[in-house]
Amino acid sequence: MADYYAVDDRLGSLDDFRAFAEAAHDRGIRVLTDLVFNHTSIEHEWFQRAREDPHSEYHDYYLWTSHVDEAHDRQNIFPEYEDGVWSYDEVAGKHYFHQFYGHQPDLNVANPAVREELYDVLRFWLDRGADGFRIDAAHPMLLAKGHDATTLEDTDLDEPIDLFKQMRRVVEAEQSDAVLLAEADDEPENLDYYFGGGEAFHLQFNFVMNSHLTYAVGVKDTWPIHRAEELVPAVSESGTWVNFLRNHDEWNLLKLPEEAFAHAREYFGDDAGDSWIFERGHRLRLADLYAGDHDRIAVAHALLFALPGSVALQSGDEIGMGADLSLPEREAVRTPMQWDDTRNGGFSTADPDECYTPVIDEGEYAYDRINVAAQRENPDSLLSRVRDLVAARQSCPEIGRGDYAVPEADHKETRVHRFDHAGAVLLCAHNLADGYREEVVELDVDPDAVEHVVGDGGYHVEDGGVTFLLDECDYVWIRGER
Repeated sequence: MADYYAVDDRLGSLDDFRAFAEAAHDRGIRVLTDLVFNHTSIEHEWFQRAREDPHSEYHDYYLWTSHVDEAHDRQNIFPEYEDGVWSYDEVAGKHYFHQFYGHQPDLNVANPAVREELYDVLRFWLDRGADGFRIDAAHPMLLAKGHDATTLEDTDLDEPIDLFKQMRRVVEAEQSDAVLLAEADDEPENLDYYFGGGEAFHLQFNFVMNSHLTYAVGVKDTWPIHRAEELVPAVSESGTWVNFLRNHDEWNLLKLPEEAFAHAREYFGDDAGDSWIFERGHRLRLADLYAGDHDRIAVAHALLFALPGSVALQSGDEIGMGADLSLPEREAVRTPMQWDDTRNGGFSTADPDECYTPVIDEGEYAYDRINVAAQRENPDSLLSRVRDLVAARQSCPEIGRGDYAVPEADHKETRVHRFDHAGAVLLCAHNLADGYREEVVELDVDPDAVEHVVGDGGYHVEDGGVTFLLDECDYVWIRGER
């Protein structure tokens, strides 16, 4: 982050962002922007002024030491690429603290002047059309920062959660319905902390469910989903979980139990071992993890949309895009959206050499084989199935507001769960197996009043129960009135 108040020239301008936000609002779409407040770039003006003048107010925007052997230390977040959390700066003549890459020095968020700068950034982007923010690295922001052994109190927040509580007050004062979304990959028992009892983040990515759900669908066994639900704190009174299958980083497996972690490393990896990164996950997309099986990708999305909480999709997963492991690190899963079979996959009219990241142009996931245009009009395509799930989710207030229960299943590969709300019952059944399965569960509704919501799975309703008839990777949601 070299400038919090600008758009990278390669991507556009502030006027372009405002026009984009207005166009999104005209279509009923709200815009959340990504903000990195844990660190800046070494190119940022603050850091340049900090390193040049130890008496500058900006020097204390960062964390320095002249006694690195005595300073606070821990493992870097990118251990494959960084030797530690301290790097020497020739201009300053000191070491500076960074939890991520060496070119990303941590901000001293315990400094009140830094916090005020961050609040101003929030106001700036709300004024230009943003409706909220994904706050990157929320967990590292609150960790003890680098310091000399004698100055620990100067660089630790007294009440860390107050930083996020004040962020919420700032954004809601500017725009009452603005939201804050936390990227906080902390230990499960700590995750409810980031909601601040309903006063900090509105939303939080559910990394625990992510690792377990995606693993479960891949290994055709529902136990990881049950385990995730046992680990994740109940937060219905203070915030909302955002569930997802993949994101723009590596698929982080650290929340899995040790045996499953080791299994997932081998089971889902590429033959050359190029996908494993940071000693914690695979830089692969959903299609890579599921060997391009659109049926398995579809049932994974059906499960995702049927869980309590909110939903986030990585663009491209809804059509089965794959990773490009020839690209460095996380860039492998950040290739452009493949809209059609024209140059650059329809993503850009620029010369391919001028694009920030190249489109995938060869192999089974090439843009001329996997793209939106090829799937849009096909009712059986992966895109159409995900689109139907989106519509189904929007038509089912039971998922967001109902009481949630998981009836006991006869098969480890099948998952049925239930929502009760305002006299309605919603049952969602999913089969992760490679073959046919039947599941029988109780259903206390009028058999003649049961309606099909989404999915190709079969079912038979009789007094007191329903039998689900599920082929490989089938799913079906049904609703009845009590």
